[in-house]
Amino acid sequence: MNRWRSVILNTIVMTAGFGTLTMMSVAKPDVIAHFGISSDAFDLQHIAYVFGLFVAFLLGHTRIYEGSFKRSVAIALSWAAVPQLLIPYAPNWYVVVFLRFIQGFVVTLVPLFSTQIARYFVAERPFAKGIILSGIFWGGVFGSMSAKYLIHAFGWKGGFLVTVLIMYAVLLIWWLFTEDFEIIHERGEAKINVWKLKFTWVLGFTFFPALWVIFTIVGFSASIAYDMGWTKAHVATLSTNLNISKAIWSIVFGYIGYLLSRKNPTSRGLFRAIVQVMVISYMLSFVGLIVYAKAMLSGNYTIALAAVWLVGTIQGTGPAFWTSAPATYPKSVYPRASFALGLISNTANIVAPSITDLLARHSVGLAFGELAFMPLVGILTLIAVSRMKMPVEEFGE
Repeated sequence: MNRWRSVILNTIVMTAGFGTLTMMSVAKPDVIAHFGISSDAFDLQHIAYVFGLFVAFLLGHTRIYEGSFKRSVAIALSWAAVPQLLIPYAPNWYVVVFLRFIQGFVVTLVPLFSTQIARYFVAERPFAKGIILSGIFWGGVFGSMSAKYLIHAFGWKGGFLVTVLIMYAVLLIWWLFTEDFEIIHERGEAKINVWKLKFTWVLGFTFFPALWVIFTIVGFSASIAYDMGWTKAHVATLSTNLNISKAIWSIVFGYIGYLLSRKNPTSRGLFRAIVQVMVISYMLSFVGLIVYAKAMLSGNYTIALAAVWLVGTIQGTGPAFWTSAPATYPKSVYPRASFALGLISNTANIVAPSITDLLARHSVGLAFGELAFMPLVGILTLIAVSRMKMPVEEFGE
């Protein structure tokens, strides 16, 4: 039971850390008034945060995350907590933008927890990872709901400070009940350089289309909804349902991955299950995006609200993808491979929102078509990688 306790504690840490994803948006009017900035200038902080999510994976190739696992997790959560503490006292808006960039580094919790669960589980890895990844989206819900009450009770500055206390209180509880171990990035890179493997690049891009949609759909939907005259309550409900949907599907598809993995817990068997889960997820999300696009374009709020629950199936790719490194790479390099795969897939964070916005200026239908096309790209990439020789097969354990 200790290993499943760790899964729950990890999920709570993720929830606390990723609450920063949405709290700033809730505090938008207060922040704009305090710093005397425009709405366009305010959006820079979100761009910085998303860019930080990408750059964060470069840290896995430094010595920052070597040694104590518990210390590494404390560092990862502090990327979110320390800027949250400093933002209310920032001398100007551009310092806030930089601090939001640093907050994006909290995503390094994902590969760190992947390394931990690889030690505890084999067939159950996708299920455990699905539960942990759901914390990202519970964090979105937590950030929105807590901000509403905390800002009302303590003001936006006080609300930010309280969330810092929450993050470190959660970290303390996690620390007391978590077993430590050493994270070792063996300098066997001279023999196995994950960046020089074609498999790494193709596998990394299997998750690229999912992140393209995940990091674009919420903001894009909100913009379109407001343009159609929907209320703030409508938009908030749509966003909340999408976050909850992704959290639940993360767990459901993780369990499906477990059911498929236990049939054949060899490296090839585990990888086959990973590919199958991601393909199913992409197929369902493709249908969901088509229905959602038609509902949004016709202004049908009821169907749109129902469709987001199908769109959320795209997060089912996450648990499978984040368990792929331990299944496909030798033990000596899979921690580093996790960061490499994260860096490749997260390039979507940088380009997706801008390209979608550019297409939407020409045609909203074209932008929705681009989003709906992404799951098909994911399926084709998965078919390609499934036919490749895995590094663990090429180099051995």
